[in-house]
Amino acid sequence: MRLFKSKAEKELDNIIKDIDINLSNNYKEPAHNARAKLASRTAELLKSKRINEDTYKRYMQIYEKYTVMMRDYHH
Repeated sequence: MRLFKSKAEKELDNIIKDIDINLSNNYKEPAHNARAKLASRTAELLKSKRINEDTYKRYMQIYEKYTVMMRDYHH
């Protein structure tokens, strides 16, 4: 884990915190929305070169972890 993170990485970390908070409170739709936001924002940050390919892959692995975990997480 890196000691100093960029603003972009901190933004992505905050989205992950939102997912965790929503999951812990059983807020299914907001958790799914935050998970989708993580994927789209990660792609946007890569496209704008605010994160590099390695950072993109690391956050997409986190996205995939949540996707698998939330697979049967419906109303």
